[in-house]
Amino acid sequence: MNLRGFKNWKLKLRYGRVRTDFHHYTLLADGEVVSPNAEYGTADAGPAFFGMSVWAYNSDQATDMIRTIGQHVGFACTGKIYVYDTEAEEPPGAEPRGYNLKFTRYERD
Repeated sequence: MNLRGFKNWKLKLRYGRVRTDFHHYTLLADGEVVSPNAEYGTADAGPAFFGMSVWAYNSDQATDMIRTIGQHVGFACTGKIYVYDTEAEEPPGAEPRGYNLKFTRYERD
């Protein structure tokens, strides 16, 4: 199902005119940038938070997704992962997917 071309896709999902097996989550993971990646603004290795929005079947799959995608872009989840049920900014697709990948560096005391 590709809703990107549909106007008012949020309303269609909300009122059941279109159905999806996915749920929308926003995740925040504490960890380390292990391989700098200029495409995502992680020029230096070190501690960071990694945030991402996902369409997934459940929160367990969403958690697996942030770990796997994080590894793919040079991030290791070494701390807690927070999962929030949130309203989507982009429509679901035919497969689980992540979007809005953001990194926020911080300094340890």
